[in-house]
Amino acid sequence: MADTPVPILMYHAIAAEPNEATRELSVAPEAFAEQLAVLGELGFTPVDTARLAARWRSGRPLPARPVLITFDDGYEGVHRHALPVLAKHGFAATLFVSTGWIRGAYDTGGGLDTMLDWDQIRELAAARVEIGGHSHTHPQLDQLDDATLRHELIQCKEIVADELGTVPASFAYPYGYSSRRVRQAVRETGYGQALAVGNGLARRRQGPYALQRVTVRRSTGIEEFERLVQGRAIARNFARDRALTKGYALVRRARQVRRKAIRSRV
Repeated sequence: MADTPVPILMYHAIAAEPNEATRELSVAPEAFAEQLAVLGELGFTPVDTARLAARWRSGRPLPARPVLITFDDGYEGVHRHALPVLAKHGFAATLFVSTGWIRGAYDTGGGLDTMLDWDQIRELAAARVEIGGHSHTHPQLDQLDDATLRHELIQCKEIVADELGTVPASFAYPYGYSSRRVRQAVRETGYGQALAVGNGLARRRQGPYALQRVTVRRSTGIEEFERLVQGRAIARNFARDRALTKGYALVRRARQVRRKAIRSRV
């Protein structure tokens, strides 16, 4: 079976006036509407995360020009601004929620801007938006000890299941960070697939727990967006991001080694 590359678009906030904490990774409502119109004009078929992974697992053919539209964290603008545009085009999407950031009984107060509430998430779920997990408090999962890691994954899964009546099948790593240990824990918690970042096209050979996504920012112009979804010039567009990610990965690994050494002396 051909390993067809698939663009998985990673959005965060859709906001006209984002705060400073979310500005870089927010997208203006009118820009989002234009981007989805382009997907339609180019003949893309939006699918959700679970459907893509199921097709790759079974070996069944993918739909024509598949694309995934994903949103991380759970910002209120996904309901206010993105949902009407998705509905207009009949597009599927996936929302990954950090359950401790969602307004309601489980709110830890960590959200970076105005967040969704559970009634809004239920409306999104009823409108063909898959709801996936994104941890409970949005930590760097690869920096957690085993017990805390599993608590983050299980609590998120159980809260989504309690609120929506369906167990989330898909997961996205906060900050895109994972490791073999984290991926194993996500699988053992019962998630069927998980998304990283990577800023590259997703391919079947990446495996169901390390699928790459492409970041869409406020600064992403429409011509750049067209290039990204068609897999052109991705390496050049995200060269700086990849260099920073590699550098920070070394820092995080050093921190892990230091913490393990400290724990072993206690």
